[in-house]
Amino acid sequence: MSYFSDADLSALGLTLQLATTVTLLLLLIGTPVAWWLARTQSWLKGPVSAIVALPLVLPPTVLGFYLLIAMGPNGPIGQFTESLGLGTLPFTFWGLVIGSMLYSMPFVIQPIQNAIEALGDRPLEVAATLRAGPVDRFFTVILPLAKPGFITATILGFAHTVGEFGVVLMIGGNIPGETRVVSVQIYDHVESLEYVQAHALAGLMIAFSFVTLLGLYWFQRKQPLITSKV
Repeated sequence: MSYFSDADLSALGLTLQLATTVTLLLLLIGTPVAWWLARTQSWLKGPVSAIVALPLVLPPTVLGFYLLIAMGPNGPIGQFTESLGLGTLPFTFWGLVIGSMLYSMPFVIQPIQNAIEALGDRPLEVAATLRAGPVDRFFTVILPLAKPGFITATILGFAHTVGEFGVVLMIGGNIPGETRVVSVQIYDHVESLEYVQAHALAGLMIAFSFVTLLGLYWFQRKQPLITSKV
C-alpha cells in the first residue's frame, strides 16, 4: 500500500461509495422500468428503450455538459433544488450520483429486462391461477427466476460506475474528498508527471476490471446448468 497516498485512498473510498450508492438506486428505480419494458406492448417501448440505451453511444462529456446546464442555477433541476433549499447539485457528491446513474442506466436495466423477457408468460400465468397478487408474483416468481439478470445488472452497474471519467469530471470537477474519484485521481497523477502513482492506481483498476469480467463470464457459464434445474 506504500504506492497509495492519502489522496489516493480518499479517491478509492469515494469511488466505492459512489458506485455502491448508484448501483442500489439504479436497482430500485431501474427494476420497474425493466419490468415495464419487458411486459408492455405500448408504442412507447421503442422510444423509452432508446432513451435507456442512449448512454451506450452518447459521449459522456455530452451527457455531462447537458446535466451541468440542467442542474446549474439557471437550469430547471437547479432551480427546483434551490427552491427546496438544497442548493445546486454540480460539484457535489449527489450531483455525481445523478450523472453516474444516467450513464450506467443501460448496464442495469437491460440485463434485468432481458432476464424477465426470457421467462415468458407461463410462470406468471401459473402464479395467477394460484391467486398470487402482482407483488407476490414478483417476489416469489420473477425475482428468483430472474436472479441471474439481477446479479449481472449489479456487477455491471457497479463496475461501470467505478470506471467512469467523462461524466464525473464534467459534473463533479476535481474536489478532494468530495468529487475526486479514482479515474480523476489517475488523470491528476499523469498531469503532474507522477507516473509511479498513476501506474499503481491504473494497475489496480485493470486488476479490478479483469476480475470483475472473469467472475461475470464464469457466472454466466454456470447459469444454463442452474436454469435447467428450475
